[in-house]
Amino acid sequence: MASLDVARAELALAVLYLNKAEARDKICRAIQYGSKFLSDGQPGTAQNVDKTTSLARKVFRLFKFINDLHALISPVPEGTPLPLILLGKSKNALLSTFLFLDQFVWLGRTGIYQDKERTERLGRISLFCWLGASVCTSLVEVGELKRLSSSMKRLEKKLKGDEKSKNEEYRAKLKKSHDRSLALIKASMDIVVAVGLLQLAPKKVTPRVTGAFGFGSSLISCYQLLPPRPKSKAS
Repeated sequence: MASLDVARAELALAVLYLNKAEARDKICRAIQYGSKFLSDGQPGTAQNVDKTTSLARKVFRLFKFINDLHALISPVPEGTPLPLILLGKSKNALLSTFLFLDQFVWLGRTGIYQDKERTERLGRISLFCWLGASVCTSLVEVGELKRLSSSMKRLEKKLKGDEKSKNEEYRAKLKKSHDRSLALIKASMDIVVAVGLLQLAPKKVTPRVTGAFGFGSSLISCYQLLPPRPKSKAS
């Protein structure tokens, strides 16, 4: 019975995870960029999977620009430095614009919108917005990590010996630092992906490099969306 309970709990977590549209999108993203890595830009089955998955993912992002539009006009946490506020709001504006324009790209690639030249132009503009948003995200995470580091150092001076591992505030800050470090790595990888998709450095950032970084970034996103495991009951 105990093993059955464990299986039920694991399946419940899987259902909770897969019920998120964002999680399904990121799984598809991993398939898309994994296929791009395998194809290396050459025609074949892997490239077909890359293209069809890329088009399918756009459906998951319909009206998603509203999320960042809401974040753009929402108040920021008290005490946030002005440079980080401006970078954060710039990220929201750029990401919202990217997702908004991406809807027209989807319309063009499905054939609903017939102007192919304008569709391609909108696609490049949207990717530049995503590139800018990724740069802003990286800078925000660097700034927030510096703030966290200073805060943790001040807290460390007050704690002695093993008190750090038992102090709830310190443990919360440590977890937040790990989360932000992971977000920084992901944003940095997304910058490389955007450069590859825009072909700004075609000799260095090849389709295979773009696919590798995109696949790694997608795995990080999938990990970030994992639901927290329920705490085991004390015996």
